[in-house]
Amino acid sequence: MKVHSFHLMPYPDLPEDFKERYHSVYIDIPTALYDPARGHIVYNDYLDELEYAAQVGFDGICVNEHHSNAYGLVPSPNLMAATLARRTKDVGLVVLGNSIALYNPPTRVAEEMAMLDVISGGRLIAGFPLGTTMDTNFAYGQVPITLREKYHEAHDLIIKAWTEPEPFAWNGKYTQLRYVNTWPRPLQKPHPPVWVPGGSSPETWEWVRDMDYLYAHLSLSGHASAKRTLGSYYELLTEADKEPNPYRVGMTQACFVADSESEAEERYSEGVEYFYEKCLHFYPGFTDAPGYRTQKDIASGMARQGFGRVKEGGKVTWQDRVESGAVIAGTPEQVSERLRDTCKDLGVGHLMLLMQLGGVNRENTMHNVKLMSEKVLPNIRDLWSEWEDKWWIKPLESNRRATLTAAK
Repeated sequence: MKVHSFHLMPYPDLPEDFKERYHSVYIDIPTALYDPARGHIVYNDYLDELEYAAQVGFDGICVNEHHSNAYGLVPSPNLMAATLARRTKDVGLVVLGNSIALYNPPTRVAEEMAMLDVISGGRLIAGFPLGTTMDTNFAYGQVPITLREKYHEAHDLIIKAWTEPEPFAWNGKYTQLRYVNTWPRPLQKPHPPVWVPGGSSPETWEWVRDMDYLYAHLSLSGHASAKRTLGSYYELLTEADKEPNPYRVGMTQACFVADSESEAEERYSEGVEYFYEKCLHFYPGFTDAPGYRTQKDIASGMARQGFGRVKEGGKVTWQDRVESGAVIAGTPEQVSERLRDTCKDLGVGHLMLLMQLGGVNRENTMHNVKLMSEKVLPNIRDLWSEWEDKWWIKPLESNRRATLTAAK
């Protein structure tokens, strides 16, 4: 079992009456609400939290890509990964962006990810999401109906740029290049492992299955929703005679641990409520641009962005979120048991824990990470030991890596 620390990096200082006064946390949120001086502290706190997770034994540290919002302050996950590459040693750098259809030309992704793989000594996971409709269609102006086709072309170009030994010409529908010649080359061969983050699109599942990539289910809705999605994905694997290896599946899970249930609620509930009530305050018109979803997606009734609430109407309580599985929280024993049951039931080999949400402060996040590493991780590590993880990094041996020393 591999367990990772995943950080959305939300803006923690939205006003109390944000939902009442403002249209959406995404796309048209006023920039006047952002304080760059506060942002300086926030970014460095979040990087500290990820670096600490790397120090105390998590397998990977995860960042992703979003635009024009206060939900996640990382328009460029490669910048975050570059800083983390120099400040960490053995941990995997799981970049759950780039949204490759947004880059013109996509060879920019090939170059930057190759740089990250080389700088880190072969520790990069290359995430290739299609991207939410908010990020791709509204923030970056991509045509919804051609987005997936453009994504597939970008993918094919990037993979060839990483693996073709000689310069080549590319004459695609969306990109034309006389010379493609990626320097530097990725350290991992034939290329870094590719993970494909997604919500619940059957078309994405089929493509990921056929490419033999890892499918990373990104959801904030809890066990029941993930059960339906991942159950359908495993059915597709069975139909194609693919081995049901849990390491080919990843999943996000918000998780908070304390010495007692009451302490968990006291430490984390206010910050978590901030996340669900403010950071997920989306204008519905931004969440599903016409043409973004394919006919197959719509017909399945399953395609969603992966954002969700516990129930409609009324006050959603901390206990509601815990009971639904949107949040797993409690004592180390309770959290260990719930995580084991969840991963075994859903067939998840790569668990991406959200140990900070919304307004959960640095002190409580660090406390959460510490207890998770000391009292929970040892209780779930043995899961899936009978399977080989073919979707993980292949770093240089430690004696071949650069020695990092402080400048004099």
